[in-house]
Amino acid sequence: MRLALKVDVDTLRGTREGVPRLVEIFRRHGVGATFLFSLGPDHTGRAIRRVFRPGFVGKVRRTGVVGHYGVKTLLYGTLLPGPDIGRRAGEVMRRTRDEGFETGVHSYDHVRWQDGVGTADAAWTLREMTRACERYADVFGEAPRVHGAAGWQMTLHALRLTQRLGFEYCSDGRGTHPHLPFWNAEPVRCPQFPTTLPTLDELIGLDGVSATNVADRLLRLTETPVASGHVFTLHAELEGMRFAPVLEQLLGGWRAQGWQLGSLRQLRDTVEPLALPRSCTGIGTVPGRSGTLFVQQGPFPGEAMPRAA
Repeated sequence: MRLALKVDVDTLRGTREGVPRLVEIFRRHGVGATFLFSLGPDHTGRAIRRVFRPGFVGKVRRTGVVGHYGVKTLLYGTLLPGPDIGRRAGEVMRRTRDEGFETGVHSYDHVRWQDGVGTADAAWTLREMTRACERYADVFGEAPRVHGAAGWQMTLHALRLTQRLGFEYCSDGRGTHPHLPFWNAEPVRCPQFPTTLPTLDELIGLDGVSATNVADRLLRLTETPVASGHVFTLHAELEGMRFAPVLEQLLGGWRAQGWQLGSLRQLRDTVEPLALPRSCTGIGTVPGRSGTLFVQQGPFPGEAMPRAA
């Protein structure tokens, strides 16, 4: 009954404002979490190029993007230069680690990775992941051990690099349980702990869900015990700011349901990583989110699905 809290940090504002608030909330509740940082330039404004992606405009309208990110952040990389997050907010990142929270790599340039990796070659992918690892080492003085891809965007090139760059485990995609990924039957030995629950911005604005009842909707999804545990992804720009009250409801609700809340590392330490079930992975979709993502597609031929407790 473990539920890992994974915090994606996309922007300079999220790092400076959202992360400290999340640290305070987690410490008050006595729970751990994993913070995955964007470490290079904040080019959030360039995400406007997604306007032609099916479902993107609808998501912007129903989730209140301007209110969450702020006008200034939405101009970074277009009318305003993109500030370097690692250089401007490295102290916040180190303080988070020093408070006892796990840290890892989300991206170097969040928008560049999310919009570019899907069609990029091996050389481009290596440059981007190497930049992220080197900047992480500059900020923290050590190599990163966990990777969680921006926008849940991965390719076979990137999966191969999770092994080559020395990551101990990753949380790059969406799925149902921890696994060893296979892409077109090619094995990858770096284990994946995918996000198993929908995010707030995938639920709010659909099927009568609002900020006032989204916690109840999520808690209904976790009422039944799951032997392999859950991973919930939250965002410093959402739960660390306007949706902080929702997070408070979730933490209390999950404790009441009997879940042990903590970091990805704590979930990983409950299993033998190389003995995890093998799963086919690839590109797919998730309800409430525009575009395609890296998803767990089902058990590898001959592999049994893990059973609930």
